[in-house]
Amino acid sequence: MFSDRSIRSRFIIQLIIATFALMLIFSSILYLFIQSSIYDDKRTEMLGFAKNVCEYKALLDPIEANGDALLGLTVEMITYKTPEHQAQIIETTQDKHTKLVLFYPYKAEGNSYVKVTKDITPTKKLLKKILNSIFIINAIGFLMVVLYAIIFSKMLVAPIKELNRRLSNMNEHMIRPIVVQELPDEFAPLGESINHLISRIQNFVKYQKELFIGAAHELKTPLAVMKLKNQVITIKKRTPEEYIEAIKVSNKSIDEMNAIVSSILNIGRQEGAQLETPVQADVIDILRRKANDFKLLAESEGKALEMHFKPDAFMCTLQESLLNQIIQNLLQNALKFTPEGKKVILQSLINDEGLLIEIIDEGCGIDDTVDLFAPFKRQGSKSGAGLGLFLAKSAADALGGELKIQNRKDDLGTVASLLLRSKLHCILPLK
Repeated sequence: MFSDRSIRSRFIIQLIIATFALMLIFSSILYLFIQSSIYDDKRTEMLGFAKNVCEYKALLDPIEANGDALLGLTVEMITYKTPEHQAQIIETTQDKHTKLVLFYPYKAEGNSYVKVTKDITPTKKLLKKILNSIFIINAIGFLMVVLYAIIFSKMLVAPIKELNRRLSNMNEHMIRPIVVQELPDEFAPLGESINHLISRIQNFVKYQKELFIGAAHELKTPLAVMKLKNQVITIKKRTPEEYIEAIKVSNKSIDEMNAIVSSILNIGRQEGAQLETPVQADVIDILRRKANDFKLLAESEGKALEMHFKPDAFMCTLQESLLNQIIQNLLQNALKFTPEGKKVILQSLINDEGLLIEIIDEGCGIDDTVDLFAPFKRQGSKSGAGLGLFLAKSAADALGGELKIQNRKDDLGTVASLLLRSKLHCILPLK
């Protein structure tokens, strides 16, 4: 429990030190105040006796007589050769008896003094008892504070231990989200972050399984075609044209397998890109450069690419290669499914959460019942490995963004949106 790396042990030690220092300071101030008050009363009392002797020739004021004040008191007249003409009080200790001695000038023009001696041994014993009582009370209070610190610190780390217990019992087959409502308010953000991470792990495990199964299936099909074609060719002697046709079919199957392998390699490259150090970049500038690259491609296919960017600049800290990959895949899909003579719109705007990037096409739309981000999921009759949206979704998750694809409200195409959440509260000007 008292490890140097333990927050609980540091909390307990710091609380003990702070409590000890506070008690020591408070006790010292309290004791000194009590001692000062008692001594001031004694000094005032002795000065009163001396004044009474000088004025009334008696120890007590005739009006305010108090016989108990005379206990332990002695008064005598003394003479100093060198007159001081000032009252002086000193404290002496002899034979375990403590006394206060007052020298009070009897006459201003003479060398006579009234010497008033007061035995304050009972007062000293009382102060000692008070000091012992303060120490005992402080010791009891200190032990109670230590006990409370141990119990309180245990209560504070209980939610962490419970989270650790739940997470340690999970595996890739039995991942369950944490019930945030059962956690204290202070740990609710941590629980939500863990649930978000669990959701990403679940999606990762799900898509990885689908990726392996899909890759095996996609590679098996062209291999089966090649094998069947070769078996047919080898049954009997064929013409050179038939052999050439068989080779063309095999080459086509090989090209299909190469496309799948290249897409799988892109997944590995993307995972490496996620480990890149994020840098501050202007997202609008990245969008503008990427759109200019695809504008020429769109024009060559008889399509139009329009750009509407608001604001003029938006600074974010991110991996630029991941953002490029997302925009590239979304633009490729939009242009692929948009008929000739139609247009694709790339636009950006600010909302309450951050920067919203939208790619709007005039294609065939999507099937809302299909998980488009799963690997090897294809829409329409266009060719492809079916990994583009899977890569885009993985990159968006790595950036902490949110990627959505849905049909337009007028059913004349689709809208792919990427929300980049930002902690910035204002748009930073370009340098």
